[in-house]
Amino acid sequence: MRDQAAGPRVLLKRLRELMAEALEPQERLDRIVREIASNMVAEVCSLYVLRADAVLELYATVGLNPGSVHLAQLRLGQGLVGTIAASARALNLSDAQLHPAFAYLPETGEEIYHSFLGVPVLRAGRTLGVLVVQNRTKRHYRDDELEALETTAMVIAEMIATGDLARLTRPGLELDLTRPASFSGLSFNEGVGLGHVVLHEPRIVVTNLFNEDTEEELRRLDDALGSLRLSIDDMLSRRDVAFEGEHRAVLEAYRMFANDRGWVRRLDEAVRNGLTAEAAVEKVQSDMRARMLHMTDPYMRERMSDFDDLANRLLRQLMGHGPEVLAASLPKDAIIVARSMGAAELLDYPRDKLRGLVLEDGAVTSHVVIVARAMGIPVAGQMKGAVSMAENGDAIIVDGDEGRIHLRPQSDVEAAYAEKVRFRARRQELYRELRNKPSNTLDGVHVDLLMNAGLAVDLPQLAESGAAGIGLFRTELQFMVAATFPRAEAQEKLYRDVLDAAKGKPVTFRTIDIGGDKVLPYFKNVVNEENPALGWRAIRLTLDRPALLRTQVRALLKAAGGRELRLMLPMVTELGEIFQAREIIDREVRHLSRFAHDLPNILKIGAMIEVPSLLWQLDELMRTVDFVSVGSNDLFQFVMATDRGNTQLSDRFDALSVPFLRVLKQIVDAGKANDTSVTLCGELAGRPISAMTLVGLGYRSISMSPASIGPVKAMLAELPLAKLESFLADAMAKPGAGRNTREELVAFARENNIPI
Repeated sequence: MRDQAAGPRVLLKRLRELMAEALEPQERLDRIVREIASNMVAEVCSLYVLRADAVLELYATVGLNPGSVHLAQLRLGQGLVGTIAASARALNLSDAQLHPAFAYLPETGEEIYHSFLGVPVLRAGRTLGVLVVQNRTKRHYRDDELEALETTAMVIAEMIATGDLARLTRPGLELDLTRPASFSGLSFNEGVGLGHVVLHEPRIVVTNLFNEDTEEELRRLDDALGSLRLSIDDMLSRRDVAFEGEHRAVLEAYRMFANDRGWVRRLDEAVRNGLTAEAAVEKVQSDMRARMLHMTDPYMRERMSDFDDLANRLLRQLMGHGPEVLAASLPKDAIIVARSMGAAELLDYPRDKLRGLVLEDGAVTSHVVIVARAMGIPVAGQMKGAVSMAENGDAIIVDGDEGRIHLRPQSDVEAAYAEKVRFRARRQELYRELRNKPSNTLDGVHVDLLMNAGLAVDLPQLAESGAAGIGLFRTELQFMVAATFPRAEAQEKLYRDVLDAAKGKPVTFRTIDIGGDKVLPYFKNVVNEENPALGWRAIRLTLDRPALLRTQVRALLKAAGGRELRLMLPMVTELGEIFQAREIIDREVRHLSRFAHDLPNILKIGAMIEVPSLLWQLDELMRTVDFVSVGSNDLFQFVMATDRGNTQLSDRFDALSVPFLRVLKQIVDAGKANDTSVTLCGELAGRPISAMTLVGLGYRSISMSPASIGPVKAMLAELPLAKLESFLADAMAKPGAGRNTREELVAFARENNIPI
């Protein structure tokens, strides 16, 4: 083992010497690949560099045809090299040509080589290229050889990132992080934000890569880890953190990672292989991030950002940058750019400095998007490549209306968006003037405009927006941002705070809706499902685990003592589930009565209509419950058989098409016939054009994000409802209806000067 460990140290020493020599970039690369091949006894060593057009170009090789340098190319995802770049994961193969991704490039002459070891060239999780060694004999490369090649790739990543290879790249194809760049994705929340980039995975640039004294670096690493653990323990012991579950959850995850033996072992190994403590953290962090990015387990992906933040805290400690320096450096117009992040992490940023959020992953129903919507900041999602193309401090524009971002925008683009922001500000001023006015149509019909909420951070919006109440309080968000199941006392406190903030306005609490894409890290009984949206979730889960529901119901009953309590059951499929849930609720009422607890003076139980099977039980449902709410997001997904998180289908079907409008009308008509109140809560209620349509169908209660209430109220004030009802009846009745319903509704709004 001692001899095996000596190899990487010798190689790193030679690379350090090569980096210090005054060499032309191509000569330096050629000598680097020769040095690697010699050290690893490889017959081939090749370096491919990723260009701005997503093509991997061969930049240097020993063993392959030298004439193929700068000519051999592979697309991202093509061949073994393209697969490594796309997945950011190494490949170790004894016979490369048997791998299904193998692609033969005749100009290289590589067909005589069998064994193959390739690693991504990574910097801060960004793939910059691929480094490969090959041999004719069929062999599996050892773990220490893989470690050596990964460490070498890190050194090459610094060369690429610092622009040393710029002269070797054809004009227009270099990764230039000074040029303007625009990205198109999806709109997750409306609004426009102008500001400066704050990368959620802040990149601490490590310039000191090679250690002079391994034992000294190990001591520095051990000291920094000890300080890190103490600082996390100190934060957890503070009263303000101890009683705030949202922030505590993140710190609990940090403590778990900070004491992870596998992580510490990998850091030690990297230092023993010749890196400084900082470079070891950077390398292990980059490798871990790249691997976790491609995991399909949603919990691991959600917690990836926790690990990243912890590693960056350790880097800052090693390099003398305390957490207070990072907080002070946050610009006053911060736009967070992240691959993905959790809801609790967004809450850690100072709210008064946030101007927008950009996500490479996620969906409109992601937990962080729900929180961002409650905070009223624009969100653009599915922005693939945004993190790799952005640097901290870059000017950026987030167009949440169109689902676009502009990095380092040109002055005319910035001026156009600045005017758009001023125009929106004037409109918001108008909406504030409408806040205390009734939400009536032009012909005097009243419509209740309620807001959706789920965390304590949402509560001030109730008064600010002028909402008539909370039509949907998502109780599961409290569970999702916690490290363990929230205790009954914590649940009761949150529910009491919500009712106190409502000041007598109605609040509808949806019982815990977990499962599917809403994963609780501490809930170990959830099984892997091929289609979690249709699986063990919401009421199906809580009826199978009644202790969950009993604890929550007891907390709600105690919090609502002397007031009205509205309880709503999610994902109901058949009436028997309501009867089972009512038995649990009645049992808790009897239990609290026995001990003389103050109980709600009115208890109303409702159900969400999300599953199409309820459409054939509507009359019985309306007679069974006190109220119903239409969950338009899930109902549309199930009726149209379309995964709302699938970007290929996101624009294929329209919620304002006649088939779905007929479903919605059927529900509201059943409510009227049975004298049962019907509310619609979901994305459909939050846009003026779709809210106008809902009111035309007969809905008199809709619930939306707080930021949507002003625009919807302004729309109602100009809406001639009787005329719209007649228009909709004709549009939905004519043969072949449905193809252009949205266009027809937009035309109706324009003809009648209705602001949409």
